[in-house]
Amino acid sequence: MEGSRFPNKLILGPLIICIKTIIYECFDTFVETLFQVAKVKKEMEIINKTGKKDKNYLIIKKYKQYLLLEKSFSPNTLAAYLTDLDKLMAYLTLEGIDVIDVTLDNLQEFTAGLHDIGIHPRSQARIISGIKSFFRFLLLEDYIESDPTELLETPKKGFKLPEVLTVEEIDAIISSIDLSKKEGQRNRAILETLYSCGLRVSELINLKLSELYFKEGFIKVEGKGSKQRLVPISPRAIKEITHYFIDRNQIEIKKDYEDFVFLSRRGTNLSRIMIFHIIKEQAEATGITKNISPHTFRHSFATHLLEGGANLRAIQCMLGHESITTTEIYTHIDRNMLKSEIIEHHPRNIKYRKENNIS
Repeated sequence: MEGSRFPNKLILGPLIICIKTIIYECFDTFVETLFQVAKVKKEMEIINKTGKKDKNYLIIKKYKQYLLLEKSFSPNTLAAYLTDLDKLMAYLTLEGIDVIDVTLDNLQEFTAGLHDIGIHPRSQARIISGIKSFFRFLLLEDYIESDPTELLETPKKGFKLPEVLTVEEIDAIISSIDLSKKEGQRNRAILETLYSCGLRVSELINLKLSELYFKEGFIKVEGKGSKQRLVPISPRAIKEITHYFIDRNQIEIKKDYEDFVFLSRRGTNLSRIMIFHIIKEQAEATGITKNISPHTFRHSFATHLLEGGANLRAIQCMLGHESITTTEIYTHIDRNMLKSEIIEHHPRNIKYRKENNIS
């Protein structure tokens, strides 16, 4: 009879375990909720205390979680999106614009800068796509009331720009130069300077000895419209030019050409055609079939810097470009910042630091 009034121990045991499990799960959920509330509260305190820099960091952190959890992006796709977003954030920081205050004009200025430095339309389209995704997220999360990217146009992919060489292809071209020939070291110095400084061919052939400031790590360049600018120069380019000076000192230099850096065998400055010929010859020797020119080195310089994380404004300044939408870009960047952008982000300098154990 007692067995009929009280549950059998075989039934009661699992039942107690089940109840305990539910209680523990509810408790865990409660604790997790408290933890999340505390976390959000802490984040808000950080925002209030430290300002928009940390606020932007937290927004990007939430965006990363959004891409991972809701969009199910792979690690590579996620990294690509965040890398492209970094380009915009660096630009906004330099311009003093809060991410939630961004306007269509700001974004058009940014994308005009991408075009201005020669970034391929496909790469531009990818960056813009990532930016649009970010602002849709901001709208979804109520950070902004309207999406400034709605009317932002993507460049036409059919627009042709010069080829871009990889770092490995540039290394192969420069390494293929025969240093046993009289012009070998000169040609190596020429190509290294083109790539390390992003010069126009006209700027290279007119470069003067009096415009070299190797101790300070700069060269002075006269670009279009006789506008002068200071461009950081890499340690490797300095080394190659310095080695070339040994051969240059053996040349009988013609009158009025004493100050030109790169000289022909006749003692005069080089022609544009000669630079084209040097590059075509070395590309063929390396087996590179891309249609390249001196401008290819300039485009590669800009592309590699941007991919390495350099600031868009800094690249524009180094190339001697004025923004399509503003004439004030030179007021935003000083010489030290320009130098740090090249030193930190140019593949040549990254490699140099590794080879010399410089952190």
